[in-house]
Formats: sequence, structure tokens, C-alpha cells
Amino acid sequence: MLYLVATPIGNLGDITLRALETLRQVDVVASEDTRKTGLLLKHFEISKPQLSFHEHNEAKAGQKIMNLLAEGKSVAVVTDAGTPGISDPGYSLVQRAIAEDVPVTMIPGPTALVMALVLSGLPAHSFTFRGFPPRKGGKRQRFLAVDAESPHTLVFYESPYRLKAFLEDALEVYGDRETAVCNELTKLYESVQRGRLSELIAHFAKEEPRGEYVVVIGGQD
Repeated sequence: MLYLVATPIGNLGDITLRALETLRQVDVVASEDTRKTGLLLKHFEISKPQLSFHEHNEAKAGQKIMNLLAEGKSVAVVTDAGTPGISDPGYSLVQRAIAEDVPVTMIPGPTALVMALVLSGLPAHSFTFRGFPPRKGGKRQRFLAVDAESPHTLVFYESPYRLKAFLEDALEVYGDRETAVCNELTKLYESVQRGRLSELIAHFAKEEPRGEYVVVIGGQD
């Protein structure tokens, strides 16, 4: 059996009982970063062999996982934080498992995009998750323009190094929409900055971004 196991996005207390039970019972844990997962396993006194599985070795490591599953082994896939397959490795492996009739299931848990969406105060009944935008300005603006006329709330992930440029491009493409910028979710210094895009651009001109961000932007009225 292949298990996709969601892990905490910050606060370790958010891990589920089913996640712990699964990690204790599987034969192998496939980890995006074996060092980070090692700390998680150690914290909960779990000792399991790990296999490195990340975006740069997804095809090769994926074959190793499929071989283990063919031998009757059980494998749990985890990422550094959150849900496998959501802007993290996992999608291609699920496709392979389905194609080869290998049983696959999910142990649900924390996902940053859902928490940010709810905390944003923007409509959550209908939304579009867009993941990480392209790094370069021209491609990023074209990426954003796809949803320029969408009525749905838009959710993005962004790095601290490109947050300011992203907000500026979003203002140019979408106009001055209501937005929430979420950071350090579930952690000690969790923050949610809400306001118009222009107001948030002014805020981050004074405060240097740190850590990973989730940006939630209102849809077109």
C-alpha cells in the first residue's frame, strides 16, 4: 500500500493520530528531505528507514518506491510540511500507482492554502489554487493574467525573495483588490496582513519578508 501522509506545516501538535499510526506501521518512509523528516520522526519516537524523494529525483526515486510496493512493502510519502502532491512531490507517483493498480490512500491533515484561505476573510466557497508563480516578471504577469477575470478567490504560494515583486505584478494585472498575505502559519509568529494590494505593497516596503508566504487575492467583482 502507498500512503500519502500530511505532516504539520509548523506546529508539530497538528499531526494526526492516523498519521502517527501510519508512520509507525509502514516499512519505508519516502521523504522530501530526510533530515527534516528525521527530526519529525525522532520527536514522535518513530524509527523507520527513509528514502529520499524530491522534485529533482522524482522519476528515479519513484521507480524505487514502485519496486518496494511490488515486493509487498508499504511506503509512506511525506513532504517537508503539509500535504504531498500540493506544490510538493507526489502527483506523478500517484499516477504511476493508479496505472499499475497499486493500492494508494491518503492520510489527510494540514494544508497551508486552506488555512490561509479561511483566515483571509475572503470568500472561501469557491477558489482557485495556483501554487508558486513563475520567478521572472514577464512570465509571472502572463501567469496571473489567466485569472484576471475570474470571480473566484485566488490562492498563491510565494517565497520571501519574490513577494514584493509578486504583489506589484498582481496590482498591475488585477487592480487594487482585497488581499491577505499569510506567513508562519501555526507557528509562534503567525501573521495575516489584510488590505488592498497597494496597502500591502506599502507594508512590505517597510517590513522585510521572511519565511514562506501564502497570498490570497479576491476575485473580480
